[in-house]
Amino acid sequence: MTGWLGGAYLWVLAIHVIFVMFLMAALFMMPRYFVYHMEAEPGSAEVARWIDREHKLRRIILNPSLIIVWILGLMLAANSGLFDGTDGLGWLHVKLILVLGLSAYHGWLIGLGKKLARGERPISGRSLRLLNEVPGLVAIPVIILAFVKPF
Repeated sequence: MTGWLGGAYLWVLAIHVIFVMFLMAALFMMPRYFVYHMEAEPGSAEVARWIDREHKLRRIILNPSLIIVWILGLMLAANSGLFDGTDGLGWLHVKLILVLGLSAYHGWLIGLGKKLARGERPISGRSLRLLNEVPGLVAIPVIILAFVKPF
């Protein structure tokens, strides 16, 4: 792929994929942390430890990864001609919509973590276990779109 990134394209792509892996790992871990948090006795030292773990996961891995993924992803999209009106990028538009949805899921998780830290429990552990599958289900079409570029 040649574009404004030139020879740096493969480096940007590689770093983008590395941080996508970090992001996905954190998106899988966070709901599981929440399940364990909710299974602990309210007000206990164990709950305090889960709140601390959740905060560290957000601050050290989840949020920085999301920011880096978006910055590098937009660089790659620009390199592909997304902002120049290049034809044949329908796959990229769909991918971006899915990634926006995954980013919204990230935001929802952050809000849920803050509620849990305040002692609220607005969702069941069973629902969290089901929602834990969202990143994997979104990753399937995103990866297919990115590699196959079907339209």
